[in-house]
Amino acid sequence: MRFVALFLLFCTGLAQASAATVIKRPIDLDTGTGVLHGSLLLPQQDTPVPVALIISGSGPTDRDGNNPASGRIDNLKRLAQLLASQGIASVRYDKRGVATSRPAAPDERDLSVEGYVADVVAWAHLLQSDPRFGPLILIGHSEGALIASLAAPQADARAVITLAGSGRPIADVLREQLAQRLSPAQLARGNRLLDRLQAGQTSLDVPAPLREVFRPTVQPYLISLFRQDPAQAFAQLQVPALIVQGRNDVQVEVEDAERLKAAKPDAQLVLIDGMNHMLRISPKAMSAQRDSYSNPDLPLARELGERIVAFIKQLQSA
Repeated sequence: MRFVALFLLFCTGLAQASAATVIKRPIDLDTGTGVLHGSLLLPQQDTPVPVALIISGSGPTDRDGNNPASGRIDNLKRLAQLLASQGIASVRYDKRGVATSRPAAPDERDLSVEGYVADVVAWAHLLQSDPRFGPLILIGHSEGALIASLAAPQADARAVITLAGSGRPIADVLREQLAQRLSPAQLARGNRLLDRLQAGQTSLDVPAPLREVFRPTVQPYLISLFRQDPAQAFAQLQVPALIVQGRNDVQVEVEDAERLKAAKPDAQLVLIDGMNHMLRISPKAMSAQRDSYSNPDLPLARELGERIVAFIKQLQSA
């Protein structure tokens, strides 16, 4: 029995010794117009490892996927940890004007899609200059999927992965959402506001239910966002791409993922049963999804990690 115990202890020691050590440390990017702060997870290996630059979604969503409106979610932090366990490095960062990177844009009127894209390109160049890293993959969640698609050509990314990314212009999506939530009179005002923003004009005539989302200080950013067509940007990619969409996402539809696939037929499309916008398995009804929007301890959908890792490993072997 003592021999068996020693043998098992020896085997356990070998397993622990063979497990990759993961370095966790802060990483900063001086853009020349402000410093952006992020987190690096780096598996220690003898050869350069693939590195994913993880781009968060809309609004004041931080590097971990957390938003003050919903609280702590940690879905992007969990994704980074999952990648590290499979030998894939990652950097996730607070966007300009958000969380620790707020001083880089203290006034949200200075934010734009083009600025976010430039920041991704700068991060990409920083990572590509580091000999510890191999191929760069851009992973964008929600609005971050659009930013990833727009930035990829300038960033010289090896691949793009979209998670719950829209396939339609955001103004079109907003019009549908307003039609479901506003009275006819408020809807008319809301549509007039969207018309002005799409024409590049700001407005102070904001219906009361929409003042937080369409406040005057955020309108310059929305104008820059409404100029973009996610499917068109995705179609222009000349690198491998993976589209991941949950069937229980109540914010982005399966049809959005199918639009991206139609725009770039050689992209891989993965539809995950039961997965919602927070990348977790959840019932379809929004009223039953609240826990996944507020509980950081919930695991990510298992197939999500499996498909992302398989896609990146395939890039390595190509």
